[in-house]
Amino acid sequence: MKKATIFIDKHFILGDIDKRIYGSFIEHLGRAVYEGIYQPDSPLSDEQGFRKDVLGLIKTLNVPTVRYPGGSFVSGYNWEDGIGPKNERPEKVDLAWGVIESNQFGLNEFIDWCKKAETEPMMAINLGTRGIDEAKNIVEYANLTCNSFYANLRKKHGYEKAHDIKLWCLGNEMDGPWQIGHKTASEYGRLASEAGRVMKMVDPSIELVACGSSGLDMETFGEWEDTVLSEAYDQADYISLHQYYGNRDNNTADFLANTVAMDKFISSVIAICDAVKAKKRKQKQINLSFDEWNVWYHSNDADTKVERWSKVPHQLEDIYNFEDALLVAGMLITMLRHSDRVKIACMAQLVNVIAPIMTSAFGAWKQTIYFPYEMISNYGRGKVLNTVVKTPVYESKHGDAPYLDAIFIFNEEKDELVLFAVNKDLEEVIEIDCDLRQFEGYQVSNHQILRHDDVKAVNTFDNPANVAPVKGSAAISEGRLSVKLADKSFHMIVISR
Repeated sequence: MKKATIFIDKHFILGDIDKRIYGSFIEHLGRAVYEGIYQPDSPLSDEQGFRKDVLGLIKTLNVPTVRYPGGSFVSGYNWEDGIGPKNERPEKVDLAWGVIESNQFGLNEFIDWCKKAETEPMMAINLGTRGIDEAKNIVEYANLTCNSFYANLRKKHGYEKAHDIKLWCLGNEMDGPWQIGHKTASEYGRLASEAGRVMKMVDPSIELVACGSSGLDMETFGEWEDTVLSEAYDQADYISLHQYYGNRDNNTADFLANTVAMDKFISSVIAICDAVKAKKRKQKQINLSFDEWNVWYHSNDADTKVERWSKVPHQLEDIYNFEDALLVAGMLITMLRHSDRVKIACMAQLVNVIAPIMTSAFGAWKQTIYFPYEMISNYGRGKVLNTVVKTPVYESKHGDAPYLDAIFIFNEEKDELVLFAVNKDLEEVIEIDCDLRQFEGYQVSNHQILRHDDVKAVNTFDNPANVAPVKGSAAISEGRLSVKLADKSFHMIVISR
C-alpha cells in the first residue's frame, strides 16, 4: 500500500472557480444535434422537438455554458441558412465532415434549447470562409433591439427580445491545415482583431475568445499564441486551448499520465499570455478558454467508413470505458488547479459525439465519463485551495506522473470542503492523510467512489450502471482525514460543518 499526504490551508486560495469551467459543446456533427438534442419526430421530444430525456440528463450535469455551432463545422457555415421559416432553409454540403446539413436547427432553436437546458450560449463565428461583415451582422441579429435591419429580421422571425449572447469565439482552430480557410498566425491575428473590434462596436458588453493552438503538438504552438495575441490583445478576453487524448497503444498508465502533459500545456499558454502582456505593457490579463477537451480515439476506424454526403451519420461515437472516466476526472482536476486563469472550458461534446450522453430511439443513457463530470460540476463550486500533494510518482512518456491527482474546493456558500482525488495506481491502494484541524466541527457528509475491476468496462443502454458511483466510508478522526483510496479509482469526499 502506498501513502500520500495532502496539505492545505484555508487561507491559501489558488483561485475563484468560474462556473463556466464546466461548460460543454454542441456542434453540427454526427448525431449531436439531430437525434441528440433535437428530434421532432420522436415521442421522447417536446413540442419544439427537443429531447426531454436528454434535457433531464444535461440539467443533472449542471452545465453552465454550451459552445455552438462548432468546431470545424463553423468555418464553412453561413449562419443565415439556419434562421427563418424552416421550409425555406437550404440543405447544404458540410465540407468539414463530408455530410449534408439540413439547417432545420439553427441560432434561434439553439437559444430556445439553451433556456430549456438551463445553460448559456457560447457562440462561434465563421472566420474561415467569412469575416468582419458576418461577425458584425450576427451580433446585431442576436443582441440589438434598435430599429436596424438584422435586429428587425430577428423580430420578424418571432424573437422580439434580444438573445443577448455574451460569449463569442473568433473562429475555430484557425491554425489547423484541416480547417476550411485556415490561416497563418499573422493573418488570423489581424482578422480576429478587426472582427472583434467591430463586434464590440455593435455590443461593447460581449467577451471574445481568440483561437489558440489546436493542440500542444502543433508545430506552430507558442509562436502562434504570441503572434495572435500581439495582433489581437486589445480585443481578446480569452485565448483557447484544444486537446484530446487517446490510448491507441493500450498503455493505461501512460494514458492516465496525460494529465501531466495537460498541465504543461496550460502553464505554457499562461506564460505566453503574460509575456505578451509585459511586451505590450498592458494592464489587462488574458485568461484561458479550454473549449475543446476530452478522450477521442475509439471511433476513429468507424469514421473512415461513413458514407460521404449522408445525413446524420453515426460519427465520432466513442463508447467510453472506465479508464476514460479516470482520465476525465484527472483532466477536470488539472483545470481546477489552474482556476486562477482557466475560466472557461468545454467538454467536447455533450450528446452522442464523443459525449457523456448517448441516445437511441428508445431513450438516453450515461456513459462512464458522465459521472466524474457530474460530480465535479455540481460540487466543484467556490474557491480552489492551494492543494499540495506529496505522492509517489511513476515513469511515463510525459515524465514523472503522480499516482495521486487531488484538489480541495471550499464552497463558502454551502460551508463545505470537497476533495476530488484520482488514484492512478492500477494495483495498489493509496492511503491519504490530511490535517483538517483548521476546519473544526466538519465531518464527512458524502463520499462517492467510481471504480471497476476492469479498466475497459463500459456502460450501455441495457446496462447503464455497469460503471457508476457507489457510497464510500471516509471519516475524520481527531481533525485528520485518513482514507484508503482503492486502486484505479476516483473519489469525491464532501466535508460539511
